[in-house]
Amino acid sequence: MCGIAGAYHWPDGGPLTDRLTKCLAHRGPDGSGRYDHRAGAGEVHFGHRRLSIVDLSETGAQPMVAEGLALTYNGELYNAPELRAELEGKGVRFRGTSDTEVLLRAWREWGVDCLPRLRGMFAFGVFDERTGELTLVRDQLGIKPLFFVQRNGGVAFSSELKALATELGGTLEVDKAALIASLLYYWVPDSRCAYREVEKLQPGTWVRFRPDGTSERGAYWSLRQVAEEGEAYRGDVDLHQVIADSTSKHLLSDVPVATFLSGGLDSSYLTALAARQQPGISAYTIGFRAEDAKFEAMPDDLKYARIVAKQFGVDLHEIEIAPQVLDLLPRMTYHLDEPIGDPAAINSFLICSAAREAGVKVMLSGMGADEMFAGYRKHYANQLALRYQRVPGLVRKPIETVVDRLPVASASRGYRTVRFAKRFLSFAELPEETAFRRSYTMYDRGELLDLVNPDLAADVDDVLTEHADTYHDQNLRDYVNRMCLADTRMFLPGLNLAYTDRSTMAASTEVRTPFVDVEVVKAAFRVPGNRKIVGRQGKAALKEAALAILPKEIVYRPKGLFSAPLRAWMSRDLAPLVREVVNEGVLVESGFLRREALQKLVAEDAAGQQDRAKHLWHVLTLEYWYRAASSTTIPSS
Repeated sequence: MCGIAGAYHWPDGGPLTDRLTKCLAHRGPDGSGRYDHRAGAGEVHFGHRRLSIVDLSETGAQPMVAEGLALTYNGELYNAPELRAELEGKGVRFRGTSDTEVLLRAWREWGVDCLPRLRGMFAFGVFDERTGELTLVRDQLGIKPLFFVQRNGGVAFSSELKALATELGGTLEVDKAALIASLLYYWVPDSRCAYREVEKLQPGTWVRFRPDGTSERGAYWSLRQVAEEGEAYRGDVDLHQVIADSTSKHLLSDVPVATFLSGGLDSSYLTALAARQQPGISAYTIGFRAEDAKFEAMPDDLKYARIVAKQFGVDLHEIEIAPQVLDLLPRMTYHLDEPIGDPAAINSFLICSAAREAGVKVMLSGMGADEMFAGYRKHYANQLALRYQRVPGLVRKPIETVVDRLPVASASRGYRTVRFAKRFLSFAELPEETAFRRSYTMYDRGELLDLVNPDLAADVDDVLTEHADTYHDQNLRDYVNRMCLADTRMFLPGLNLAYTDRSTMAASTEVRTPFVDVEVVKAAFRVPGNRKIVGRQGKAALKEAALAILPKEIVYRPKGLFSAPLRAWMSRDLAPLVREVVNEGVLVESGFLRREALQKLVAEDAAGQQDRAKHLWHVLTLEYWYRAASSTTIPSS
């Protein structure tokens, strides 16, 4: 995995590329490279930071130039051996063994038509010296990021937003609508960016810039189309074989590969499959301070991780997380690029830091299985809501009254069942799309309007409309797969893949996600919803597949969460900071957030009547992000 940057027809593009590349040093500590072209129709500068994974020699160095093409590439192609063999059959000769060279030769052979052939995670820029054209490309599912800015026919691009924000900060403007979206979701959707002028290249698309200042865009892969074709599929689906094949391909590496092992189904499944191919493989798992885990009412994940490790001969490394949260919060906010309020980013960073210290550069993660196979509680809860709506109102009303009065926590512990019940009742009687959105977002429309400056009401409605438009942009009849499609389009790239990329690359570690694979996605949407949720069991089809290798006590264990003991942190470590931010933070003083609304959140949480820990955690992350942004950008409108 690497960091890429560049400038095309940009004033002082060479020095800018140097500065952008320097900002990405953590993504590629093993080497750096530059490419410049000023002759003919186009002027371009490419920068690259290398994390050596495949072909550790200089033949894998970047930017790579051959036959009038220059490439700066971030990613891994898991079908590179097959593509290499096909190209060699056409007479193509290779200098080294890197997937970078396979991609470059494939582009020369097929151009953009090579893109549907690629199986992996990638973002890259390719420059054609003959035409003077620059093309930027992002992988099908949005695993790898690519940000770019267009000005006066010129382009600047980078793997990370922080590089562009740092070097162009004085001319960028914060997008308040994107910040409102982050409050709603606790992350910024992939369709938006925290700075107005910066754009995220969308998954499965490419954009080409020409010397005359014009540009062209194209899509080479459609998740919606894959889902709709999957619903029409009538054959059998051998999930276990598809997942085993994907895991095997994701082990392709010239350096050691380890795994995340939480003890949950997804990471256990991948670890078991990987251990069959690489006996003695290392795995990393986390635990929390006993008092934090008790307060959070967290399951004992370590117990299950140890069972898997023992059965499959895995070298398990256990890491207790008792972090200095006050120090890590601003550090993680910086690395995450945009305001992302998921504390799981801290877990990923600390695990990868420990692995990196042990010499591990590559890790496998179970990310993505919940989105595609209906593994989140919200999926079952939304199905349950359809049945709840059929319960007579005379029965529902007393239930709602009792649950509303119950506390979510005492001074010493939290009550998970009560939290879930309150959450469920907040959306159980709403229409489908609104209920689904409310089941995983932070606020309803009224609460969001109360929280932000009244002048931003139109932005609130724009954000809500965008969710509705995305959710309804499909023709699926299957209710469960409608939710899975929305999650794979929004939740997966916007939050989970985003924080995984930034937090793990901050530790100079490449994380691979075998479930987030084009072939696994195709198989997932060929599975009907009534096989994904069976009774009260979510992810039922995946569990059935996993029984081919895992014991029942792992497959059917209570679902854990790859998260952090937020409520313990908020009530102890972070309580003084919360008071400071709520009463005199930059968000309040600037008028973006309303002090009274924040004080209400604090009071509800302190009284134990409502669970507001996640809301307040995200306010802290947004505060730190906004402080940094305000010091380097022009005032937002």
